[in-house]
Amino acid sequence: MKNTIEIECPPEILMGLHMDSHRFAELIKLQSATALFRDGKLSSGMAARWCGMPRVHFLLQAMQAGASLLDNNEDDFARETALL
Repeated sequence: MKNTIEIECPPEILMGLHMDSHRFAELIKLQSATALFRDGKLSSGMAARWCGMPRVHFLLQAMQAGASLLDNNEDDFARETALL
């Protein structure tokens, strides 16, 4: 089941960003997924599926956006390395 969320956006924003509504929606989705992952509210796998990309690609983009992949504790290290 998919849910659609409608967001109002003045045409000036789209024109200023040189984007159509589809590209803008994809940008908002990626930035939302990254922020939710960074805040610990969404797993990297769930965020990647939402954005329609492989997990490793999402993690690379999240890192470039400033997300930390590990909190540098043993639990995080064990959980992440178990996936390899």
